[in-house]
Amino acid sequence: MLRLTVSPEEYLMINDNIKIVFLGGSKNNIRIMVDAPKEVSIVRSAALENRIPDPAERAKLPRFYAAPETPEEYRRPKAR
Repeated sequence: MLRLTVSPEEYLMINDNIKIVFLGGSKNNIRIMVDAPKEVSIVRSAALENRIPDPAERAKLPRFYAAPETPEEYRRPKAR
């Protein structure tokens, strides 16, 4: 898994045909734009989970959680 810090309007390229643009957001939300060919299936995790009625099968889906807060020793000092 790759974890990045990006600024609004920055983007990622995946191969030569998929572009993910970070549009900005707030503390709890981020807006992205995905530019990909029609052949590429892009599905939101909530939609995937809702498609599977069986709780046992749903539990097998991968789960990703935000990393815990960075320890103080690794944080940059805040500008005053």
